[in-house]
Amino acid sequence: MSHGIGAHAPVAGGLAKAALAYVDAVSAGSVQVYVGNPRGWARPAGNPAQDEAFTAGCHERAIPAYVHASLLVNIGSPTEATVEQSRETLTHALVRAASIGAAGVVFHAGSAVDSEHAPQAFRQVREVLLPLLDALPDDGPRLLVEPSAGGGRSLAARVEDLGPYFEAVDFHPRLAVCFDTCHAWAAGHDLAKPGGMTQTLDDLVAVCGEGRLALVHANDSRDTCGSLRDRHETIGKGTIGAAAFAELMRHPALSGVPVIVETPGELHATDISLLRGLRTD
Repeated sequence: MSHGIGAHAPVAGGLAKAALAYVDAVSAGSVQVYVGNPRGWARPAGNPAQDEAFTAGCHERAIPAYVHASLLVNIGSPTEATVEQSRETLTHALVRAASIGAAGVVFHAGSAVDSEHAPQAFRQVREVLLPLLDALPDDGPRLLVEPSAGGGRSLAARVEDLGPYFEAVDFHPRLAVCFDTCHAWAAGHDLAKPGGMTQTLDDLVAVCGEGRLALVHANDSRDTCGSLRDRHETIGKGTIGAAAFAELMRHPALSGVPVIVETPGELHATDISLLRGLRTD
């Protein structure tokens, strides 16, 4: 199995039972899961037997696993209750990630919601993330910030926005980046033009440093560049197009970096196969 190109897997019916069956069905070389309701604040404890089976199953298949935190997480929010829930949810996700041997926890960069709150939002990034990052062991999961599709006073949408985000936590070694192609396109990076994907990834390395790119979400888009809309499409069937993904797969920054497909519907196996082909062509 070609290592590293995988998919977001369902977990309904049991983490190991559902996710590992899906991994096998789509020939995934990596896997991403939710450990709670993606659109809620619930923080379930998990099932120790399923956790153990999932960890063992990933080890047997030699695939890395990632946890995606709740989509509600917003550590830049002007609402104190939201920040507190976000902190607790990230803490829970990191504990769950460690218990299933996951390599990282993906969370959205967040939004200040209104421009006047922006300076305070970056102070909140520091206050929330630094204690979490300092507590992470070197052999445990990393925190992976995922820039958003933009809009709504986003704290990090474009690649250059990651500079202030990392500065807020003193470029902590346990913080890394999850790069989502659909988000970058929505935020205005023209990945479809020849050299566009390469330039964007070059810029990401320049802003964040070598080795900060830890995971990629490979998603085509249903919308135009700069639309600020996050609507995923099957790879090669959207407005970004297959040529950009060929650039992505061959970029030196992706060496050893897993790629997760979050495209809609039942075509993950097709997307994974296509990306593998683009890597080896």
